[in-house]
Amino acid sequence: MPNDLSARLTFVKAPARDAVGDTAPVADTVAGILSAVKARGDEAVKEFSAKFDKADTPALEITMEEREAAVAALDPQTRADTEFAIANVRRFAEAQMGTIGALETEVLPGVHAGHRVIPIARVGCYVPGGRFPLLSAPVMTIVPAVVAGVQEIVACLPPNAHPAMIAGCHLSGATRIFRIGGAQAIAAMAFGTESVPRVNKIVGPGNAFVNEAKRQVFGPVGIDQLAGPSEIFILADETGDAEMIATDLLAQAEHDVRTRVGLITTHAPLAEAVLQEVEAQLATLSTASVARPAWDDYGLIAVAGSEEDMIAYSEEIAAEHLQVHTADPKDFALKLSNYGSLFIGENASVVYSDKCSGTNHTLPTMGAGQYTGGLWVGSYVKIATHQWLTEEGIKAVAPPAARQAKSETLEGHRRAAQLRLDRMQHRG
Repeated sequence: MPNDLSARLTFVKAPARDAVGDTAPVADTVAGILSAVKARGDEAVKEFSAKFDKADTPALEITMEEREAAVAALDPQTRADTEFAIANVRRFAEAQMGTIGALETEVLPGVHAGHRVIPIARVGCYVPGGRFPLLSAPVMTIVPAVVAGVQEIVACLPPNAHPAMIAGCHLSGATRIFRIGGAQAIAAMAFGTESVPRVNKIVGPGNAFVNEAKRQVFGPVGIDQLAGPSEIFILADETGDAEMIATDLLAQAEHDVRTRVGLITTHAPLAEAVLQEVEAQLATLSTASVARPAWDDYGLIAVAGSEEDMIAYSEEIAAEHLQVHTADPKDFALKLSNYGSLFIGENASVVYSDKCSGTNHTLPTMGAGQYTGGLWVGSYVKIATHQWLTEEGIKAVAPPAARQAKSETLEGHRRAAQLRLDRMQHRG
């Protein structure tokens, strides 16, 4: 944060620890896992499943019979709610897909250029197990892949994941589902094993080991992004509702003990009221064992002297989830550009998007919202360019291309640029 901005903020509650840098050294452990899986395939995967998940997995792939049984075991309301979420995510992904089209244009007379929208052939979706069965997790990674037209969608989830997670993967449209979690799942999808096919891109959030594994395999396979601890920040003026703000902060804090939660406001009385309200709600929150350390260690409440400073601080943080609780939230939202997903007005709680409203909950963290958005249907397609030329086009581009190649002392380039022009002139 710029020093001059920091001096203009008053911290009613500052974080006790640094959520961005506060991670255990996992790189060496992950490197060993990746190397073992690459060398020994299924055997290594099963060994790591036994070591880390305490799971005996004689068969890594979940059969169609098991998938259908998991769906049949869902209680009717859970299935209805899951299908409600799938339908909304699909509708939004289809609308997004409608904005991505093939292109053909004539850059110059005779110089035709364009691009095609090509689905990635095989995608790997990591579905985290977590402390609770996150039923929305497979929906967010698998459904957009289906809409994008991905041919094969491989899902990996920890072997001890709740059976409802298997059902969620099946209903969302996974082609194949495997009982593999952690860094070994990323390794299996990146390199391929006797059971798991090698994928072209890996998507989905996970813990520090999953994140590090994605970082290390990137290159030979694509990844969606590197995700850190979850984040929520709320921007509020004097119209903010302390109870609602505290409730939304704690709703996100219960995800993980390292969740970053914060309020940035121009109204000092609201800051104090939210501080008191958080403490009051923690006293009765059943998940306080998780939310309390997240709040104590990473919670933040800052008072800015002006709207401009509030915005500047928010832009610096680039929060994963950013809620706007101001008198005119739609107008205020137009002034913001750094965030993972924006929630405009107090009616738009993060929890709706987390579960079922349609937008994706796999979002950038740790300031990555300054340069990228979250997972979306476009993450599953390639925009691949092409061109073709007529003789008129060759006449236009060959001379400058040849001259440029000559000035760069690239004789092979110059010859390739000139050859077609020379043959045209010879024929003429």
